[in-house]
Amino acid sequence: MAADQIVFWVFAPISVGSAIAMILQRNAVHAALFLVVNFFTIAVFYLVLGASFLFAVQIIVYAGAIMVLFLFVIMLLGVDRDESLLEHLKGQRVIAVTLGVGIAVELIVAIRAGIGFATKGAENFDTVANKGGNAVALSRVLFRQYFFPFEATSVLLIVASIAVVVLASQKRRAITRADAAAAAAAEREAA
Repeated sequence: MAADQIVFWVFAPISVGSAIAMILQRNAVHAALFLVVNFFTIAVFYLVLGASFLFAVQIIVYAGAIMVLFLFVIMLLGVDRDESLLEHLKGQRVIAVTLGVGIAVELIVAIRAGIGFATKGAENFDTVANKGGNAVALSRVLFRQYFFPFEATSVLLIVASIAVVVLASQKRRAITRADAAAAAAAEREAA
């Protein structure tokens, strides 16, 4: 067994386990920390595949800057209060699961159609696409063809951060577990 296969089989369960643990966490800080673990395992996969630039970007941008932003926003929202146990929208979990499965199916179909049904790439694709090196080819595509979506995404991230700060500054009374237990006890006594 090759060394890259050993690294894959060591880090793949950690990656999947941290992703599942991140989804199942009720504490936002713990979920963010599991996401950091997942980002680092993905970075290791990039390194094993020989994509050293993506390895560095994954650690610097995602595990570094983006996670600092996430944790900053989580801290602004306040994690010291108890989580609400009441669903304000009836059936939201069923709708969420249905939409999640739908998006997964759509992604599979779109990726399959985008790649095409052929198993062979265009001739000279590697030499034409990577002319001047990987970083040059990536910057050429990112800052020429996809400049507007790249900038629009950065503006949307800034607007979302500002919106979170505004929403966090509003004081609303959260329903705590004690309130939910008291309401349930009152309902049982009324019945």
